[in-house]
Amino acid sequence: MASLGYYEVLLSLLCFLFLFFLYTTIDVVFPWNWPLFEMLPTLLCHVHQIHDWATRVLCEAGGTFLIKGPFLANMNMLVTVDPSNVHYIMSSNFLNFPKGPEFLKIFDFLGDGIFNSDSDLWRNQRKLAQLQLSHPRFHRFLAKTPQDKVEKGLIKVLEHVSKQGLVVDLQDLFQRLTFDTTCILVTRYDPGCLSIDLPHVPFSKAMDDAEEAIFIRHIVPERVWKFQTWVGIGHEKKLRNARETLDHIIAKYISMKRDELSREIKSNDEEGGVDLLTSYLNEEGIESDDKFLGDTILNFMIAGRDTTSSALTWFFWLVSTHPDVEEKIRE
Repeated sequence: MASLGYYEVLLSLLCFLFLFFLYTTIDVVFPWNWPLFEMLPTLLCHVHQIHDWATRVLCEAGGTFLIKGPFLANMNMLVTVDPSNVHYIMSSNFLNFPKGPEFLKIFDFLGDGIFNSDSDLWRNQRKLAQLQLSHPRFHRFLAKTPQDKVEKGLIKVLEHVSKQGLVVDLQDLFQRLTFDTTCILVTRYDPGCLSIDLPHVPFSKAMDDAEEAIFIRHIVPERVWKFQTWVGIGHEKKLRNARETLDHIIAKYISMKRDELSREIKSNDEEGGVDLLTSYLNEEGIESDDKFLGDTILNFMIAGRDTTSSALTWFFWLVSTHPDVEEKIRE
């Protein structure tokens, strides 16, 4: 009994010391390197404010920082926001930085889309995407769609909020705006995410759940999230359910579009422009490949939604904190 009490005291002391050091180092700019666990405990403590914390660390580190994961967990990540590094990796020497098998394992829910492609497969998808995105028919559609959504969607919601004196989450509004806009540009179907009642849209919620699960995969060891996948628990269960929802809705859009094209139904005629799904379905050799079409739609949706909404949110936050700039914009 005496020895049992000794081990209990020792365990309590170790837990106390761990929590004490974690608490005293939580506000230190650079994450603490813990024995075995390296920087993971600090990372988990800041996961609820990961963007603010990462920005702070990267600013102090000069734009590039190496995050070290737990011992033998293969979680080390080099993070950079240095424009010269980004240009070197994403543009001038892009072919020297293949995504590789580890990337494919983490982002498996994106299927065989352009984000998961390398080498010749990536070149072929990029060439095909550029062909569709640069076509004058899509440019006409691109010029018209966001303007219509802002006038008929965003402004109406903001007017309602203003009249009712309500508080609204602008980031949520911008996500709804860009989600609807991107979905229309890709498929021509409007999910109706942006409206006065701010409805729950399963398509949008599934994308949120999937992106959250992918983020968690970056900060926990691979064995952990693979075990969750096998058992069907936690964020991996949410990811599986999200993928089922996304596959079902995207398959429905493809089926509806095929039906329209087979009956030669032209939405607002060619003068209004053409969505990307229609363009891809008109490409010989692609029109019957549902897997490729589904993965392509999902990749376009991911590319178009969060990037634009994040930029809009940051822009309005910066304007709100710089009255002199706001005054010049109004002028």
